[in-house]
Amino acid sequence: MENETAGHNSAREHVSSGSPLEPRIGFSRAVRVGAHVAVAGTAPIGEDGSTVGPGDVYAQTVRCFDIAERALAEAGASPSDVTRTRMMLTDITRWEEAARAHGERFADVRPACTFVEVSRFIDPEWLVEVEIDAVVATGAGGGEPA
Repeated sequence: MENETAGHNSAREHVSSGSPLEPRIGFSRAVRVGAHVAVAGTAPIGEDGSTVGPGDVYAQTVRCFDIAERALAEAGASPSDVTRTRMMLTDITRWEEAARAHGERFADVRPACTFVEVSRFIDPEWLVEVEIDAVVATGAGGGEPA
């Protein structure tokens, strides 16, 4: 994780997943500022760079969550800190497949969640991308003030 100053003496921490698209596009897998963590649109890319689970929305969603949860952990957050998820699908009629994976991860956390249909992603094999926002709880008093 990289640290830099982002005005008002707030530490801005960048998390990389090692995706070759990060430096090319100019983005980070996740960014933490104070207690807030934002995980970028996360695609179902395997360690070898290929698409995980071609044609399988559920498998792709699981892979997206695996990548996003690693980024959360590196930023000092956990799934219990997640406040919002965004599920983007190329075929909204398959939302229940993605919802199954979401429910397995977040049934107890119950973050705000939105499912939307998009026309396509960078790689036509990707059927789903996931974004996650979290607020890291600190001690018994809850999250840090913004």
